[in-house]
Parts: sequence; C-alpha cells; structure tokens
Amino acid sequence: MSNHVRIAYFSMEIAIRPEIPTYSGGLGMLAGDTLRSAADLGLPMAAVSLIHRKGYFYQRLDHSGWQTEEPVEWVPGDFLKDRAERVVVQIEGRDVHLRIWQYDFVGIKGGLVPIYLLDADLPENSEWDRLLTHYLYGGDRHYRLCQEIILGIGGIRALRALGHNEIERFHMNEGHAALLSLELLNEQACTAGRATFNEADVENVRGMCAFTTHTPVPAGQDQFAWEMAMRVLGQPAAEKMSDLFCCDNIHCENVMNMTYLALNMSHYINGVAKKHAEVSRHMFAEYRIDAITNGVHAPTWVSPAFQRLFDLHIPGWREDNFSLRYALSVPQNEIWAAHAENKLRLVDRINRETNAGFDTNVLTIGFARRAATYKRADLLLRDIGKLKAIAAKAGGIQIVYGGKAHPQDQPGKEFVQRIYQARTALKPEIKMAYLVNYDWELGRQMTAGVDLWLNTPLPPMEASGTSGMKAAMNGVPSLSILDGWWIEGCIEGVTGWAIGEGTDESAQDRTPQDAASLYRKLEEVIIPLFYNDRNRFIDTMRFAIALNGGFFNTQRMVLQYVSNAYFA
Repeated sequence: MSNHVRIAYFSMEIAIRPEIPTYSGGLGMLAGDTLRSAADLGLPMAAVSLIHRKGYFYQRLDHSGWQTEEPVEWVPGDFLKDRAERVVVQIEGRDVHLRIWQYDFVGIKGGLVPIYLLDADLPENSEWDRLLTHYLYGGDRHYRLCQEIILGIGGIRALRALGHNEIERFHMNEGHAALLSLELLNEQACTAGRATFNEADVENVRGMCAFTTHTPVPAGQDQFAWEMAMRVLGQPAAEKMSDLFCCDNIHCENVMNMTYLALNMSHYINGVAKKHAEVSRHMFAEYRIDAITNGVHAPTWVSPAFQRLFDLHIPGWREDNFSLRYALSVPQNEIWAAHAENKLRLVDRINRETNAGFDTNVLTIGFARRAATYKRADLLLRDIGKLKAIAAKAGGIQIVYGGKAHPQDQPGKEFVQRIYQARTALKPEIKMAYLVNYDWELGRQMTAGVDLWLNTPLPPMEASGTSGMKAAMNGVPSLSILDGWWIEGCIEGVTGWAIGEGTDESAQDRTPQDAASLYRKLEEVIIPLFYNDRNRFIDTMRFAIALNGGFFNTQRMVLQYVSNAYFA
C-alpha cells in the first residue's frame, strides 16, 4: 500500500453512494461531498468510518403518520473491497478484532481518496461485539462509546496496518473520532520508549489534529460518565490527564466530553458557518475557533438537466465551480426548461407514491431534513386558515415534506405525525405530500424539483445547513430563516428571501413573529412573482446558481481547509 497519504479524515458517517447506508443526514452527506471534492482536487487524503451493516434505519409511516423503523439491508461485498489486514482494539479489557473494507473515490482528474470502513462482525469476536459496527447512532451510551473507540483508536491502527505512516494531519469531523488523539499520544510515547505519554507528546499531537464542530448547543456534545469511560477504555494513562477529557472542570462534572477532548487536542478548530463560529466562540470562549462555511459537491448535486445546460454554456464548471457565476448569461427559457424537467420528475414521483394529485403548473414548496423540533418543520402550517386564504388570494401552492426523526426522539416523531396529518386540514385548497424514507436520492429529486426551498430553524440552532445549497445548484431559490449559511447566502430578492429579518430576537418565543413574516413573504412577494412576473422569478433562479452555487460548494470549502487547517 502506498503511504503517500498526508491527511486522514475521520467521520462517524460518510455518504459514499446511494446504495450504501453509511450515513444518516447532513453530517454524512457533508463528509461524502468533502471527500469527493478532495479526490477532484487530487489531495493526498484517506478517510475512516464504520461499516454500519444495518445503516441508520428505513423509515415507514403508518396510516396516522406515526414513524416506525426497520434495519437497512445491504451486502458490503457488492460495493467494497475486503482488505486482508486486520487490527485489534481493547474494549473493557478484551480484544475486539476489526476487518477493514475499502471504497475508492476517484476524482474528475483521476485523483483517488480511499475510504476505510471498520467492521467488528467477525467470528473471533463475541456475539455482542460483532454488533458494534451494525447500527449508526444506535444503542445506548455504552454502545456509542464502544463505537467511538473503534472509530478513533481502531481507525489509527487501521491506517498504520495499511502502511499510512506519513500522515501529517488528522481531521475530526465532529467529536465522535476524538479518541484518535489518545492513540496518537500512545504512539508518541511508544516511539520515545516511554510507557505513558507526557505534556510534550500532547503538544506534538495537538499540532497534527484539526477539529470541525457542527453543534451550536451543549446537548449536541457526546458525553460519557467518567467511571464507565475509564472502565471501557482501560487506559490508566488517560485517567492521569483527565483535564484533556473535560473531567471535573467548569463545563462538565465527572464526564468524558468528546467535544472538549477534540478541542483540547487540535491546533485548528472551525465552525461550519460564520454565525456558527461566532456562537461556538461564546460556547467555548477559551478556544480560538475559525469559520469555514460548508458547501456541497457540485457534480453530485447538480441534476442531469442542469448538467447538460452547464456543459453547453459553462464548460469546465466541474473543474472550476466558481465558473458557475456565468450562469447569469444562460438564457432564461433554457433555465426554465431544465427546471421544468426536474419538476416533472418530482411531481410524477409524488403522485405515484402518494396519489396527492400534484400539478406541475402550481408553485411547489419543499421542506426536507432531519425531523428535530428546533427545525420547526410545522412553521408553515402554524395557521392553516391563513395559509389557505393566501393560496386563494395570491395563487395556488402545493407542499412536499420529507425527513426522518431519530428512533428515540419522541417529539421529533410527533412532529412528523402532525405534519402528515395536516394534509386533511389543508384540503381541498392546498395539496400536500409527505415522502417517506428521505435519503440521498430523494434529496436530489426534491432539492432540484421544487420551485421554492423552505428552511425554518430556530436561531441560532442551525450550524450551517446544506439542503438550500443543493437547491441553489439547480436554480431553486430559498425562503429561509436568517441562520447558518443563509446569513451569508441571502441577498433579499436576488438569491432568495429571508424569514424573520424584523423579528425581535429578545422575544421569549419568536415563532409567532417568524410565522407572520413567512406568510407575508409568500403572499406579498413570492407567489405574485412566480405567477405574474416569471422573468424576474427566473432571474432569482439564475442568481441562486451564480452567487450561491458558485461559492457554497465543497471545492471552495476544501481549498480553505487546505490553506487554513492542513498545510498552514
């Protein structure tokens, strides 16, 4: 195995291809898009994750809209190469053997980024240990900690077993992989002939690591009871340096906090949007936190219809995503024709799967993301009577939803059910559909096929968000709360529209004001523009591609990581 790899990227989830269910949502999609762009740019990078043999879950909704989950069935051998190398990690004092699967991303110029997926389902392991790499975000805290030992410690050992001994930077995509720093510390001590690591080793390892935080709230941090963590890890040296793990400090009592471990062991730390970095600096005031705003992989998310259009008018756009700014010169009728093709495919799918009777001539609003309560998926439905009146006065609308709630998130499941059941109340004036099992392929169809992309998080809870970027790549403008990336991407009336720009942020509950702003924008601006001034609406579509598609892509994002985090 060539050891030219200089950057190792660790992520608990990676969206590799639609048939491989090793992702749950935005974090995994971002990881996959990052690695695809790294391959396009020819970076000397490799990635590490887990096999997730049962995936996240397959979503079903019953007649009442209540979500149930099933394991995802797939065959790793159909897509991945089984490496001969094996590694071992210790969990609670016992050996857990790991197989290594490989998938290669090949870039547009032939660059190769291997992804290594660790798999504990081996006959040498106990029945319980064999399940440790089965379920993405499954099980209890104990199960999660065991997974993070496999990812962080097992991941470093896998890279070494494969001959990657010259790696200069280890990038942690969220705190799940923070234990890689502990393995690097042990390597430092071993190289120096010492039994345990010291402060000098900490400084050396810190210089190797970079950390991207994605959560704007403390609840999003992985934390484990200290006693359990030390028992499961079984490394006395770690116990002696508990300050690195956030044990008994002002932020957390008697726990191992993976976010703080990653913060303490990284020379470079970033948030995923300018606002998110600002929020993170308030949360973690003692750390220097930079901002690199997320992006999406243009060749993956630009639909076939727009790919043909860009190939005709903007040759070389795959190699140079910034050239999408020339979309402003693409004729309006061709933009609309490409969009109409995407919309027809989406409407056909909606009608086949839900029998909702969607019409391609009606303004179609899309909303799809993880069904967490802070995302406020029901904001549009807060006043159904008002929404019906708007549709009757300004012009027709139809709404398509999608998204999964975590199996243990009861409020999220209730959100899904409430939205699903709103279909009846909206009839007959407004047609609505809920598409189940929101995944990569459905995401591609929805972000390309609707006329307007809606996002309504409760600020400042949206770290970045990327679905609106995917929509912009296909000329679909956003109507969104000013949070995450949209603070940077919104030029009012040019690339899309903002919700709640006049909202009193000190209000205890800003939802009523945000709902009023949302209804006002639809009634007074967007719906009239769509039906009565189509050319201006298409101009907004072109600006969405040129300004947002041309900037909010992982090609730009990865180049920022190269200059700021990897080879600074």
